[in-house]
Amino acid sequence: MITRLLVANRGEIARRVFRTCASLGISTVAVFSDPDADAPHVAEADLAVRLPGARPSDTYLDIGRILDACRATGADAVHPGYGFLSENADFARAVLEAGLVWVGPPPEAIAAMGSKVEAKRLMAEAGVPVLPSLDPAAPGEFPVLVKASAGGGGRGMRIVREAGELALEVESARRESAAAFGDGTVFVEPLLEGARHVEVQVLADRHGTVWALGERECSVQRRHQKVVEECLSPGITAELRERLCEAAVRAARTIGYVGAGTVEFLVKGDRVAFLEMNTRLQVEHPVTELVHGVDLVRLQLEVAEGVPLPAAPPAPAGHAVEVRLYAEDEDYLPQSGVLRRFEVSGDVRVDAGVESGSVISPYYDAMLAKIIGYGASRAEAVRKLVTALRRARLHGVTTNRDLLVKILVNPAFAAGDTHTGFLAPDGPLQGAAAREEEPGELPALAAALAMAAANRRRATVLAGLPSGWRNVRSQPRRARFEEAEVVYDPLPDGVTVISAEPYEVVLERDGVRQTFQVARYDEDGRIYVDHAGGCAELTPVPRLPEPVEHVAPGSLLAPMPGSVLRVEVEAGDRVMKGQAVLVLEAMKMEHRIAAPSDGVVSGVHVEKGQQVDAGAVLAIIQEGTS
Repeated sequence: MITRLLVANRGEIARRVFRTCASLGISTVAVFSDPDADAPHVAEADLAVRLPGARPSDTYLDIGRILDACRATGADAVHPGYGFLSENADFARAVLEAGLVWVGPPPEAIAAMGSKVEAKRLMAEAGVPVLPSLDPAAPGEFPVLVKASAGGGGRGMRIVREAGELALEVESARRESAAAFGDGTVFVEPLLEGARHVEVQVLADRHGTVWALGERECSVQRRHQKVVEECLSPGITAELRERLCEAAVRAARTIGYVGAGTVEFLVKGDRVAFLEMNTRLQVEHPVTELVHGVDLVRLQLEVAEGVPLPAAPPAPAGHAVEVRLYAEDEDYLPQSGVLRRFEVSGDVRVDAGVESGSVISPYYDAMLAKIIGYGASRAEAVRKLVTALRRARLHGVTTNRDLLVKILVNPAFAAGDTHTGFLAPDGPLQGAAAREEEPGELPALAAALAMAAANRRRATVLAGLPSGWRNVRSQPRRARFEEAEVVYDPLPDGVTVISAEPYEVVLERDGVRQTFQVARYDEDGRIYVDHAGGCAELTPVPRLPEPVEHVAPGSLLAPMPGSVLRVEVEAGDRVMKGQAVLVLEAMKMEHRIAAPSDGVVSGVHVEKGQQVDAGAVLAIIQEGTS
């Protein structure tokens, strides 16, 4: 029996495992890096051990330190979560050799699936359908997909449509894979455009029973990383579901699998092709839990203790949809900073790694939480999810909330017509990364009235007079924001103020009453106006702005904090619009910083290996070619 479990991970998945442990009476141990010292998962564990440093290689990927933490706390079992060391066969062996219980598959099974090249060979021999592997130097057909043999999550993956781009993309994929997984091996296969990404949850015990817990649809992706997942897939027939589940069970049996895992496929029409097997718990496991009425973490722990599974898994009931809430901007660039408020309510499940006040670090994945809607039908699950997202209060860090809502209300998504190109520029959303809507007149008016109420409350004399009152009024009173300008005295036609307090304003327009929650944070001066339709973020324009440092024309600014991985140009070089100037590494991904126009590089202000803050000047490009 497991008595004390160490989770070799952080954030949301550590908290998820701790939650099940608490229900089973298992003592818990957290590990944490220096940036995570105040993270929620640390406070929720019974014991916690510091891993000095910030980078994953120095902390969550250091096998020796993880085992030292086990010895220091008396942990008798290890759960790897997902990411980091979860699919590292050497780590699994080290845990077992230390006499600890490993909550995962045998090291041999991890190793067999750890190389996607080797995994494809094994699956082909076992009769599982696969895509052909092509020569990375001369694939002979386009478009193709370059993929890292180790790891996943979109790292080391590149779509190549022309032969002239191949060598550069292969080398870039190798670098990113080596940095993320310690292995730069890549392979090339045909790009099956318009296909669905469908995966099957498997669970196997030590007694020969293998479950296939239905399938999950994971087609809505950006940068090859999943954004929306659901169970069951809206585009899979009963006959195809049976084929997928049979193939998944065959894959698990072929490698002697034990524990929870996922077999991933591409599906286009009746064609099925094996992608990979993830030898761990998946991020999207909650949708399977809700539909099948199971606790996959509990089952993982029981299997690790030697408990046999029932002969057959529970049948599915209802539908579940999960969205991944990321700290990222409309260009999918990760964001960091202080998450000043995090509140999600409604009839949804929230698996979060953060809380109000959490610091979002540039060192780790930008996912804040998973929000899952469940209902008797797909439409009910989606409706609950949309309502919860629109009502969520998310302040301080830019998130992809608006994108998620736009996906969920899109007619193609509602029809179940999803595929891996759903978020492509020519996909059904057609630029869906933009905000769902710009701040409207009423949210800006509510912000102005709340500011006026706050000014009155702070007044030391004549506090009962309206803000900005004069004995003789010469002009209407207005508030200016970077995003909008609004006149609040006199009020717009048809608008009545029911009440106006510094943190809540109630307005009525043409007989329709609406409440606006208003929050302002002195640290950044931003105002957040939450209402039934979502949230408007506004930046007041000061009446007397303080002097600011001017940035030279043509300056190329860092879009996020990160490390300079490579500088592609020198001062004096001519560049074309879209040409890579340098590459930043942030949150385990490479980000190309491209020239915004044709011109000449007049200065490079950074060098390889340098850490930069968001907004830092990286280089200056003078437009024109003369």
